[in-house]
Amino acid sequence: MPELPELVVWARQFRAEIVGKAITTAETPQPKCLNAPPDEVAAFLTGRGVKDARERGKWLILDLAPDGHLLLNLGMGGDFHYRRPGARSAAPPEKYQFKLTFSDGSELALRFSWFGYVHIARSGELARHAMTASLGPSPLDPDMDVARFRRMVAARPRRSVKSFLLDQKVLAGIGNVYAQDPLWGARLHPDRQLGSLSPAEVDALWASLRGVLERSIAKGGLAYERDLYGNLGGYGREDYDVAYRTGEPCPRCGAAVQKIKTGATSTHLCPECQKL
Repeated sequence: MPELPELVVWARQFRAEIVGKAITTAETPQPKCLNAPPDEVAAFLTGRGVKDARERGKWLILDLAPDGHLLLNLGMGGDFHYRRPGARSAAPPEKYQFKLTFSDGSELALRFSWFGYVHIARSGELARHAMTASLGPSPLDPDMDVARFRRMVAARPRRSVKSFLLDQKVLAGIGNVYAQDPLWGARLHPDRQLGSLSPAEVDALWASLRGVLERSIAKGGLAYERDLYGNLGGYGREDYDVAYRTGEPCPRCGAAVQKIKTGATSTHLCPECQKL
């Protein structure tokens, strides 16, 4: 499942490739992914321009001109496929759930395997879009800093630190892949209650979380996720500290990494560095 770093990479590529272009057609072979009838979505999008692209948690939001928004979510997994004008290669896949064609002849197709969404929001409706309006801030938002992070932690003393990181209504964009190594970096057991953390531990978690996200973005996202041009990301297993390294030595102390159940997810950790 794509998470925040992958969405940041896509948003940057969308800004480079499709911002400033006008939409000429919108096709939806799978209407179930829409929040309005296909003909209504096509009529709304046709003729509008793309003026910006940004990530919002695990969503990609295209701001349209003169107004409105297009919201895209790949759900449990999928790809964007972009074809430049006149290009003979990198054609959209035979099966896709949604495709835009632009005035210069370029194309953008979206394919997902499970629970993807293509939603429109007219002028003034974005704040009422239930699936994004309820999201918390991203750790990478310009107005997110360690002081705000401390306040968020202090407001939820009985939450476990792992559930706090994964709660999209609290902190958007973090999934299980990117929650594990920040906990190891801060020497925190995933079941620690937030109220038990010292100020130094809260600050260490913030620094560790930001560091993991920024390292992945610098490498183009996860190694099994593809960018807008079909290239795989560079952040792979060799970049993980303890995530998915069951039985391997902890990079810090050498103890064997363990995999434990934490709520609905599993967590890889060092039993010595991350004691409960």
